[in-house]
Amino acid sequence: MRKGRKSPDEMTFLEHLEDLRKRLFYSFIAIFATIIPAYIFSKDVFNILARPLTRYLPEGEKLAYTTLTEPFMLYIKTAFLTSLFVVSPFIFLQIWLFVAPGLYQKEKKYVIPFVLATSVFFTGGALFGYFLVYPWACRFFLDLGSDFKAVITVNQFFGLTLKVLLGIGAVFEMPTLIFFLARMGIVTSRWMVKNFKYAVLAIFIIAAVITPTPDMITQSIIAGPMVALYIFSILVAFLFGKERKKRKAKKEEKNKSKAGLAG
Repeated sequence: MRKGRKSPDEMTFLEHLEDLRKRLFYSFIAIFATIIPAYIFSKDVFNILARPLTRYLPEGEKLAYTTLTEPFMLYIKTAFLTSLFVVSPFIFLQIWLFVAPGLYQKEKKYVIPFVLATSVFFTGGALFGYFLVYPWACRFFLDLGSDFKAVITVNQFFGLTLKVLLGIGAVFEMPTLIFFLARMGIVTSRWMVKNFKYAVLAIFIIAAVITPTPDMITQSIIAGPMVALYIFSILVAFLFGKERKKRKAKKEEKNKSKAGLAG
């Protein structure tokens, strides 16, 4: 533990809130510091984001807008989304610094693997949504409405894109979340195996919420990797949760020995 920083048991509720406020403040500063550079490239970024849709539009068709300020706000939102992904490693570092006092001293060495893992899983989930889920969803909706003229606004499109990219990116953080829950003794690999069928049901419900289309094929495309991540998380819980149990058993045995000597 760093000098001058209290452990969670020593911190009051207000001190916890103050630490959380500080981490959120640093994260927002990092995001807003990169928004202006990101805004310079916002048009190019949005063109990339829109590619899964625009490649299926009839030749000459473009996305529409309904208010005068909508394009400006669109590029601001695009810049914000770009900044969020660029500074995501720093944000995950702030999350680590917030929860680190509750970890054992030996566990704090995982800071670099944690930041790398969360950044990779978050970005990987977003890329999975962009390259696989969203093109399928766009083609599904356009084929469904092929008898009509498509008038798709940039605001509606970006809202759907935000939901897919951030939603799937967050879901892909499951192994990292399980790592912490297993470390804290909240979940175990045995418990996860026992509740596997309920986890699959929950995964398909989450996939139904995240997916922009109501068909089972698209939901299965999202749910499949989530089930694989859950199985991988079982392995994470087994490896790291088991080590936690051993430490706890050794600590209890040590305390008993001390109590015996004292008696």
